[in-house]
Amino acid sequence: MFNFEKLDVWQEAIQFADLVYELTGDFPDEEHFGLTNQMRRAAVSISSNLAEGSSRVSRIGFRPLCRIATGSLFEVVSQRLSRFDEE
Repeated sequence: MFNFEKLDVWQEAIQFADLVYELTGDFPDEEHFGLTNQMRRAAVSISSNLAEGSSRVSRIGFRPLCRIATGSLFEVVSQRLSRFDEE
């Protein structure tokens, strides 16, 4: 087991990505290469950045990647809210 796999936040990020994949599976086909793809990539980016950050020697090195992961989370939330506004 890698150290990042022990992080609760990484485990939650994996669950979040699974949820995003499930939710976007119901999007129309015309969104497959647009919003669906973008939301899925951003969701996967969250756990990826946390994993990369955990490899840094210090907390100072970990922080920027946590910020990037947070930005990716906000990106998915914003896109989902936009999607609801359209319906």
